[in-house]
Amino acid sequence: MLVAVLADTHAPRRWKSCPPRVAEHLREADVILHAGDVCTAGVLDEMAEYAPVHAVLGNNDGPDVAAWGAPETLELDLCGLRVGMIHDSGKADGRLARMRRRFPDADLVVFGHSHIPMDRAGDGLRIFNPGSPTDRRRQPHGTIGLLRIENGELTEARIVAVT
Repeated sequence: MLVAVLADTHAPRRWKSCPPRVAEHLREADVILHAGDVCTAGVLDEMAEYAPVHAVLGNNDGPDVAAWGAPETLELDLCGLRVGMIHDSGKADGRLARMRRRFPDADLVVFGHSHIPMDRAGDGLRIFNPGSPTDRRRQPHGTIGLLRIENGELTEARIVAVT
């Protein structure tokens, strides 16, 4: 299973429509995860044209994103891998331990908010922030994440530059 992971798209200010380099990856995805701050539900509908979408609410998401079906947190089983999702994972200090407490059964926690790509592991948990494809802030590139899951194992996790 190939999973495309996005966060912090900030439409319509930053995301007018799916950027071509993002679309290249979405076309290949079996499922899409959006870790919040999509800002308008239309972006989730647009992504759903490529693959099924699971999303969580971000601090800039409005009632239309909640009405679309995005909760504050989400727990999923993707091909046997237990995945937790949240937008804001809090401060960097203690993040792994905090995410383990928040999602005690997860193998992987996907989050956003900082716009800073991150892939870290420890204590039986991997945490993954794809960055932002459209609002890179102090990062050199806009980014998304790609995950490969096989038989309950995360076999590959990559941060991919799209700008």
